[in-house]
Amino acid sequence: MSKLSEIRILYEAKLKEVVPTPTFDPRDLEKVKNDKYLYRVLEHHSNNVQMAADMLFNIMVWRKENNINDINESTVNLDVLKQGLYFPHGRDIDSCLLLVMRSKVYAKGQDVEAVKKVFIYWLERLEREEGGKKITLFFDMDGCGVNNMNINIISYMINVLKCYYPNFINYVIIFQMPWILSAGFKIVKEMLPAQAIERLRMVNKDKLKDLVAPEQALVSWGGKDTYKFTFEPEAKGNEPIKIQEDDNYSPGEMLRLKPTKTLQFNFINNKITAQLIITNMDDSLIAFKIRTTAPEKYAVRPSSGILPTRVSQSIEIILQSGFEIDSVDKDRFLIVSVHVPKLNMSQKELSTIWKTAGSNIDEYRLNCASLTQKATPTVSTTGDVSTVSVSLQNDFNKLRKSLNFVKWFQLLTIVLMVGSIVLNVIIYKNSRQCDKI
Repeated sequence: MSKLSEIRILYEAKLKEVVPTPTFDPRDLEKVKNDKYLYRVLEHHSNNVQMAADMLFNIMVWRKENNINDINESTVNLDVLKQGLYFPHGRDIDSCLLLVMRSKVYAKGQDVEAVKKVFIYWLERLEREEGGKKITLFFDMDGCGVNNMNINIISYMINVLKCYYPNFINYVIIFQMPWILSAGFKIVKEMLPAQAIERLRMVNKDKLKDLVAPEQALVSWGGKDTYKFTFEPEAKGNEPIKIQEDDNYSPGEMLRLKPTKTLQFNFINNKITAQLIITNMDDSLIAFKIRTTAPEKYAVRPSSGILPTRVSQSIEIILQSGFEIDSVDKDRFLIVSVHVPKLNMSQKELSTIWKTAGSNIDEYRLNCASLTQKATPTVSTTGDVSTVSVSLQNDFNKLRKSLNFVKWFQLLTIVLMVGSIVLNVIIYKNSRQCDKI
């Protein structure tokens, strides 16, 4: 009997022990059927089947009692959500998304329950957008003081991740922690399980590059990314979906892609995006990676992962700001896939498989096309407003680059003029001295 079957049996047995038998959210019961999710629970407890079954049951209870599936943009405090206390951006050295807590944004006296709910909102959203892939919790402590730290909130965050989000954290990064808060974080550290302490990193600007590449780190962290937080609603269609049979699949292929030939980019929520759905059609676990001919232009979420058999994953591909929608037509995407022996694999193990797979790798190529024509000044619908907004942003970026060039040219001109004046004064003084002699 497999360990996943054992977990399900023990979970069912625990259900029968409770009187009256609890009724869980049907949306959560899908997790019990999902092998990928059960692997995460098992890994979370180091392959201890009994502890994994207990955790699974407790997850169901907690999610039902707190109506977790109903937490969304319409049920949380929008002021807290848009405040930017929490936001996802950038990736660590293992390509795991950073969920940033910008501690100095929190102020003493703020609604603690509203803050907790927003934290759950982001966990649920990132579960969907990243397909269950691990994330890194990034505490940005730069510039914060005693009034910006609430032990109640931080202990809640840790407890939630420890008890209800299995194997979801890659690193916990504490960035630029002021010495005055050291005692508080010592208490927090004691709450962490041994496995989490191994993944805890306390860093300053000089050491951050060991965990987050400069291109992925914000300028305020000493990096090169000029990103400024602005809340963007969740794009629909991120949920893993059950597959339906169609004619867009050739027997023998590992994956089925939708669309099969061309990614269609369009304006959605002020972003230029395309949606891709990949499905594991094989009888074994399949790892996938997504590549592009223009990696500097696109954010792919998620860009890699492992799929159990007959499970689909929705991928969001976002054109970065500064690029126009017309530019996507010349770009191409490559999806590669390979068989893997288990669901939870380290980056090193996956890297070895990719390097040695050779001809066992399947490749799928996609072209790109834009659905929306370039915006014109005439605006009649909400969609047109979005188009004009993005077009204006592109024009503004170009103008800003031109102005920067002019500014540096003016500065160089001033330096040369001053140098010329000084040189003339020196020559003049020397000539006067010669005349006296």
